[in-house]
Amino acid sequence: MDDALVIDGKRFTSRLMVGTGRHRNMQEMVESIEASGAQIVTVAIRRLDLDDPAEKSILDFFDWDKYTILPNTAGCKTAEEAVFTAHLAREVTGSSWIKVEVIPNPRYLLPDPVGTFEACRQLVDEGYCVLPYIHADPVLAMKLEEVGCATVMPLGSAIGSGQGIQTLDEIKIIVAEANVPVVVDAGLGVPSEASQSLEVGADAVLVNSAIAQAQDPALMADAFRLGVEAGRKAYLAGRIARKDLGTASSPAEGVATAATAGS
Repeated sequence: MDDALVIDGKRFTSRLMVGTGRHRNMQEMVESIEASGAQIVTVAIRRLDLDDPAEKSILDFFDWDKYTILPNTAGCKTAEEAVFTAHLAREVTGSSWIKVEVIPNPRYLLPDPVGTFEACRQLVDEGYCVLPYIHADPVLAMKLEEVGCATVMPLGSAIGSGQGIQTLDEIKIIVAEANVPVVVDAGLGVPSEASQSLEVGADAVLVNSAIAQAQDPALMADAFRLGVEAGRKAYLAGRIARKDLGTASSPAEGVATAATAGS
């Protein structure tokens, strides 16, 4: 069965996207991303040192024929900054894909819905493939889809918090209404939360801190890979209905009783 994730016409077999930030060193970053099986890797353009061309950056540690780079606008507080960073990202990477993040308050790292919408609308008009990071707001998700975003990326909880999915009911609504891929992004701490995202119908998840800050990042990345695969299979298989009462798994008819056991 062909169960590819399709974004802007590109097909992917992995439904786990990963980030490159917060790793303790480059070796752990490369090993964990390889172990994740991810095909889409996001990079914060504003955090690259582009002043010294002789200095290696994160971009130099990957074979970009093997991965799809997803530049992001992390660190941008306004729509204008996000648009500028997207332009810079296209110059640096040659990619028109952009993950839009507009986050005015660095303490809570929650996305600005108005600034995000403004940046996304302009970048879509300029021909970018736009993947916006948003709060789990079904109305905003629909508006972003209507202006042409390639995905919507609702948060599970605050970036890097490891609090898991605090927005499950809203994510379910977004999944039910969306006609573009839904990627749960931010706050996931363990693979079971990634699995839960896929189980309720999300198309993919993006994980960074939970892998990068694990005691064994490569092992955790592999665990997230398995969690995503399990969640997708569970969604496709179709879970049993929830019931108020228990239902015996063995048949009630023909059960041996004390009266019949000696006959």
